[in-house]
Amino acid sequence: MHRPAGLMPPSEPESPPGLDLPARPEPRVAPVTGASKAHPSLRDRVALVAKPSLRPAGIAVASRIGVLLVAGALSMVTKQSLGNEITSWDSQWYLAAAKGYPHYLLPGHGNAAQSALGFFPALPLLIRFTHFILTIDYTRSGLLATFATSITAAIAVWWLLRETEDAEAADRGTALVLFSPASFVLSMIYGEGLLITTCALAFLALKRRRWALAGLFAALAGATDPLGVLMIVPCAVAAWTAIRDHRDRTSWAAVALAPLGVLAFFAYLWVEVGTPLAWIITQRRGWQGGVPAASIPGVFSWLFLHGFNNINGTVKASSAIVVLLLFFLFIRVRPGAVMTSFVLAILAVGAASPVIGWTPRVALRAFPLLALLGARMPRRWFGPAVAVSAILMAVLAIVTWGPASPPFTP
Repeated sequence: MHRPAGLMPPSEPESPPGLDLPARPEPRVAPVTGASKAHPSLRDRVALVAKPSLRPAGIAVASRIGVLLVAGALSMVTKQSLGNEITSWDSQWYLAAAKGYPHYLLPGHGNAAQSALGFFPALPLLIRFTHFILTIDYTRSGLLATFATSITAAIAVWWLLRETEDAEAADRGTALVLFSPASFVLSMIYGEGLLITTCALAFLALKRRRWALAGLFAALAGATDPLGVLMIVPCAVAAWTAIRDHRDRTSWAAVALAPLGVLAFFAYLWVEVGTPLAWIITQRRGWQGGVPAASIPGVFSWLFLHGFNNINGTVKASSAIVVLLLFFLFIRVRPGAVMTSFVLAILAVGAASPVIGWTPRVALRAFPLLALLGARMPRRWFGPAVAVSAILMAVLAIVTWGPASPPFTP
């Protein structure tokens, strides 16, 4: 007998000629019946997300163990405690902000004008929340919060990559971010883990056209770090594309919500300090004094005149060259307008700074640059690339926490 035409099994769609995309494994869901078949239970949904998330979580834990091994070895050499190393530099400012922002601007310039007002509030609020819930001191709360955000950052980046890549490629991209030279700061009380988490989730929501959710995550990024404010750029690019291609005007919700984080922070400063520009004033007086856009030319001028006798100038100059090379490679893998706009915005702001430039931390915060390169580079290149990156991560940790004089400023 011939099977009726209406009962013929559907055929598999063919890939376009010349495009061999890796097949994705079908999700394993427990057998269900009836109405629940169309609507998997919450337990099934959690299982579908939780089990694959163990892969990036393992990458994050491995990178943190590597950094802590370096820090532990240094503590034996320098006779300093491990805690002092991983809570140094800006960690102290984040802890100070968690205990409460000052209600006034400090006069003067340089170190005398530095205060917790120069740091965005999302990580301090997370530290304060952890302190309140677990009733442990602020330092332990900060370390626990930033360790958790290093794991959530890896998971968020991995799932973002899984939108377009297979699981192995997502592993590679996540590893290149988590073992990048500046990623040792993920073991300190720094905001990069929370920033990458919120930005990656915003990108994921943009890809799925969940506009309001994308805007909320972008707002959280904007409350975490000044470079997180730049998430409004990819939100605007994604909204414009959605309107052009699909006439979806609801996409403007992402653009409208994205600035709310930084606006809320500036409104708080207006009420508590008396000016919404308290963060800008503190940064200019305490850290960002000098001529705008002078950082990158300045470090190369220093090297030309004085050679490689300053670790900060050497790292900044080397990093600027590497970031420029990475960006050209990034463009070649065709990342799309949304992610490209974010990376370009971060590099533009870094270049416009009087002192920052294109440092390893700027490259880490422009994480799509590393994530997509790691995911799409040939497999034979990945091993050497991540090994070199991990070695550079260890070297930067050593010159930051070790006896170098002057030390590297992360």
